[in-house]
Amino acid sequence: MDSINQNQPENNHQDLDQAAAIAKVRELVEKSGSCFFCTEETSDSSHGVRPMSVRKVTEDGALWFLSPSDSHKNGEIASHPRVKLYFQGSAHSEFLLLEGKATILRDRGKIEELWNPLIRTWFTEGVDDPRITVIKVEPTGGYYWDTKHGKLVSGVKILFGALTGQTLDDSIEGDLKF
Repeated sequence: MDSINQNQPENNHQDLDQAAAIAKVRELVEKSGSCFFCTEETSDSSHGVRPMSVRKVTEDGALWFLSPSDSHKNGEIASHPRVKLYFQGSAHSEFLLLEGKATILRDRGKIEELWNPLIRTWFTEGVDDPRITVIKVEPTGGYYWDTKHGKLVSGVKILFGALTGQTLDDSIEGDLKF
């Protein structure tokens, strides 16, 4: 019986409920800082995918972005508010997909809270640029893939597996439930 159990693959699937899901999102977004922000394509000049910097993740798991009001992205969100966000925290681990509902706001207080002088590259009039909008994404679901024991242990297992020809999978993945 022991030999049968030794040949069984480890349970690499672990779904995360709301509190754990939000903690995972905050952890991975902090590491990556940016994502591929995907909308439903509604115009001929956009593929519906663009890199975006996350300005903040709140306690309730909402992600906040700044965006020009005249962007294709804002037009696509206005027509279809469902979005997908793809994150990568490192080269070999910490992958995250979030699905959610995007809302476009013109909240001056939130714009000032999220503002950073480096953003002036996109908003030439600074924090008072009339084109600045805030996009709030409220996650409705997602999926993550990571390592169980961190990069060092995972790296050692990969090296050992390559040398011995054994599969020593250290991954863990699961659904995020909000």
